[in-house]
Amino acid sequence: MGLFDFLSNEGEKKPVEPAAKPAAGGATDFFGNANNAAATEGETYTVVSGDSLSKIARNHYGDGTKWHQIYEANKGIIGSDPDKIEVGQVLTLPKISA
Repeated sequence: MGLFDFLSNEGEKKPVEPAAKPAAGGATDFFGNANNAAATEGETYTVVSGDSLSKIARNHYGDGTKWHQIYEANKGIIGSDPDKIEVGQVLTLPKISA
């Protein structure tokens, strides 16, 4: 087998186009799957040292017991243990109706 055996008569082909990117502002996980719809309406927050979901909820909503809503909106980022958030994670803070 020689070098010319790899050439074809099909000429130049157009390169494969990358998949369409999600609309700006849409919350998706690593694989491009849509996250919780409520989460797409909120603000984002970057976790800093010493943070917990209840501290973030208390500072953002004025009520630390609303940490569950933050967790539900960010399960794909946080994982199965809501106590294990990491510095640098960008969380979506969903809008919570009164």
